[in-house]
Amino acid sequence: MQKTDTIAAIATPAGVGGIGTIRISGPNAICATDHIFFAADKKKLADCETHTVHYGFIKDPETLEKTDEVLVTLMRAPRTFTAEDVVEISTHGSPTVLAKVMDLLLGCGIRPAEAGEFTKRAFLNGRIDLSRAEAVLDVIHADSDASLKSAIAQLDGGLARRIDEIRQPLLYCCAQFAAAVDYPDDEIAELTDTTLAEILEQAIAACDHLLATAHDGCMAKNGISCVIAGKPNTGKSSLLNALTNSNRAIVTDIQGTTRDVIEQTLTLDGIALRLFDTAGIRETADTVEKIGVQKTLDYIHAADLVLLMLDSSNEITEEDRECAQAAKDKPMLVLLNKSDLDTKTDDSSAATLANGAPILHISTRTGAGLDDLRTAICNLCRTKEIRTADNLLSNLRHIHALKDARASLTSAAQTLKDGMPADMCVIDVNDALEHLGLITGITVSGDIVNEIFANFCVGK
Repeated sequence: MQKTDTIAAIATPAGVGGIGTIRISGPNAICATDHIFFAADKKKLADCETHTVHYGFIKDPETLEKTDEVLVTLMRAPRTFTAEDVVEISTHGSPTVLAKVMDLLLGCGIRPAEAGEFTKRAFLNGRIDLSRAEAVLDVIHADSDASLKSAIAQLDGGLARRIDEIRQPLLYCCAQFAAAVDYPDDEIAELTDTTLAEILEQAIAACDHLLATAHDGCMAKNGISCVIAGKPNTGKSSLLNALTNSNRAIVTDIQGTTRDVIEQTLTLDGIALRLFDTAGIRETADTVEKIGVQKTLDYIHAADLVLLMLDSSNEITEEDRECAQAAKDKPMLVLLNKSDLDTKTDDSSAATLANGAPILHISTRTGAGLDDLRTAICNLCRTKEIRTADNLLSNLRHIHALKDARASLTSAAQTLKDGMPADMCVIDVNDALEHLGLITGITVSGDIVNEIFANFCVGK
């Protein structure tokens, strides 16, 4: 799975920019760059100290025609991201210039990097574990303060350390049993059932502690799922457009305009909010609209936060009650929309549906109350109901692996409790170690590694 050739890729986004960067990694990175880089001080990179920056020009080695004026950063192994020799060429951000420099490098025997191959090499060369490698991608895609904090915590190795704390006592158990079997004549300290039970109990508790952060971790990474719900024509689509400053949703006076769920993301005070405009809840004979109503109910049940829209210019209806009932167990804000019109539903009437949730008066037509709504959403997201702290467990692959490890540990504990020989537990303990190793990459297969890094961009 490990490759020892030299790779290169454009590391900056496509398009025109002030600066463009080409990253090169591998045993031939320095030598190949020396073929096309002509330093102003006439020095060769091969003769320079590591972690230094050099000014000069990229030229065609055959015609000596200048391609661009550049800065070249030299980093020697193993003190680099990939643990290999790395050279980064900073050019002007013209796509033509970057393509030309890449062509010259390929002419020196370097091949184009695959998606995520630089980070993959960092993992394969032992520079980072797999959980930290995946955190690199999370940092790149972080779209809020919360998601960035979560990614940085994982990038710093926080999750790997916690997994290692769980694994070490389990490894000790397996090693003790293996030694007792392989060297029966030696005096090896016996691992008692009591000690083994304590180690299993502590490992299960540690797994539970990490898994308890999974929901909040996923919210921090992916954003808070916020469903705008209500009966038709309460202003749900207008609210989506107003909060996101867009015309994403179609707005008409015709009931049932929204048939499917419309998603839009925005950031409020560092919190990523995934807004879902849903079909109005009502009884209908329209087959398509019925499907839309059912999807609305499904989204409400899966939501982290519900914005219950009521039309304050009309009295509360059975459809309003049905919608409130669907959201009764969710963190919720009740919005009395159309506050610019004559009011027929006041706070006391809305309180019968709110179940203690805050009630706000807004007008999506005039914009009244929208700032208060934004503040209320942020306040609710920072309460204990919806936490967005930097959690270590936010990757679904990690969550599934940890759940599988816990199941194996529970099986081992039950085997011991049933009076079975302690060495029977070791089978399940080894399974748990296998699952835990999937998180950090200790026991991961080549196919899984390739699948993970295929999601990265080229140049990272």
